Amino acid sequence: MNKSHIDIWNNCLQIIKDNLPPVSYKTWFEPIIPLKIEKNVLTIQVPSQFFYEYLEEQYIEILRKTLRREIGAEAKLEYYVVMDNASYTNGKPHTVRYPSRNKTEINNKPLHVPFEATQSSIRNPFIIPGIKKVHFDPKLNSDYNFNNYVEGECNRLARSAGVAVGNNPGGTAFNPLMIYGDSGLGKTHLAQAIGILVKEKHPDKTVLYVNANKFQTQFTESIRNNNKNDFLHFYQMIDVLILDDVHEFAGKEKTQDSFFHIFNHLHQSGKQLILTSDRPPVELQGMEQRLLSRFKWGLQADLQKPDYETRLAILKQKAYNDGIELPDEIFDFLAINITNNIRELEAALISLYAQSTLNKKEITLDLAKSMVEKLVNTVKREITIDDIQKAVCDYYKISVDLMQGNTRKREIVQARQVSMFFSKSLTKASLASIGSHIGGKDHATVLHACKTVNNLIDTDKHFRNQITEIEKRLKI
Repeated sequence: MNKSHIDIWNNCLQIIKDNLPPVSYKTWFEPIIPLKIEKNVLTIQVPSQFFYEYLEEQYIEILRKTLRREIGAEAKLEYYVVMDNASYTNGKPHTVRYPSRNKTEINNKPLHVPFEATQSSIRNPFIIPGIKKVHFDPKLNSDYNFNNYVEGECNRLARSAGVAVGNNPGGTAFNPLMIYGDSGLGKTHLAQAIGILVKEKHPDKTVLYVNANKFQTQFTESIRNNNKNDFLHFYQMIDVLILDDVHEFAGKEKTQDSFFHIFNHLHQSGKQLILTSDRPPVELQGMEQRLLSRFKWGLQADLQKPDYETRLAILKQKAYNDGIELPDEIFDFLAINITNNIRELEAALISLYAQSTLNKKEITLDLAKSMVEKLVNTVKREITIDDIQKAVCDYYKISVDLMQGNTRKREIVQARQVSMFFSKSLTKASLASIGSHIGGKDHATVLHACKTVNNLIDTDKHFRNQITEIEKRLKI
């Protein structure tokens, strides 16, 4: 007995629900309505074009796997988009029909590199046995390019080095180029942007992006299948190897040993290596010293948390790319309150638009505040004197050491006084404690500083704007 479209979709949902966070499942799958099944094509209804595009971008793989399990290898998906905000005709909303598309087939068209015929005997660990593959796929996401990568103080060195490597892979002193930083700061985006730039400038180069976990799985399978030499030879043919999350090799001695030999072969052959990690080589634990020493051969570039201006630029760039229009006050609110990483910024923007679309609500500041409270956990931590000094020095573009010194230059004295002012108003520290932290001054100096700042706030509009901006950075 043939399954109905409802049964097929419900069976798919059972699998999807087990593999997604509850919030993601509720936001992106509960609103979907199955409409029909015809000749292995399942048609589903979604509430907007943005919704359809987001499903294709984020969840195409799990949709493909579950549908093939239910319908078979020839399964296809078609979307029926109900444009809720569109005009109505005869009391019914206009609808638009979209066949499912594989995002990589659209965006990664220039990135396939065919192998030479003489290399056909080497097993490609990325190809599943029984599936024909004509081109070598570099595994790059075309959205992760330099045009979409916002530059700021937090990433300027790493980005500049990346552009240099992309223009001249293997021909700079940045080999290997190791990009490190906390999760969500854009390491993967930058690494893949370099790969895409290489393909644009040098289409004959073989580029490959691979996560360390995937590399580890392939290595284990090569041992099990007795084709370790094929595995090594495959990676030794790559012109630009991008290995993401290399810290995941910690404690895996045999994998490290294999990568050591691959690294040596590529480096000695003038090939380019690009690595990412959540910390610099000196802090990596469970790694062989001979491997760590090679990580230090080229350039180690860190990615730091983006400052307010960079966060604001990232939000506006993301909104522009997705066709989302928002008032400046909402961009400002998100940039002020979401400070941990870029991934949270982008997720908040998408969630805000999704909530507006699904609930048919206008995007307002109140809606943004409600969304941030639920999804981003904006519990304010206690601000310290050190936090204040750093924020003030960042704003005035001076070093904390300079402000802590005895210089009487006007701009340095003003920064010192502003730090004292905020320390008195935002912390529970005594005047003596504030003075000792900021340049070793006494309590009388702190009192004088606070009085001076208050007077300037009342009389100098430009200075008042400076104080307001610093308050934003301190998330007041």
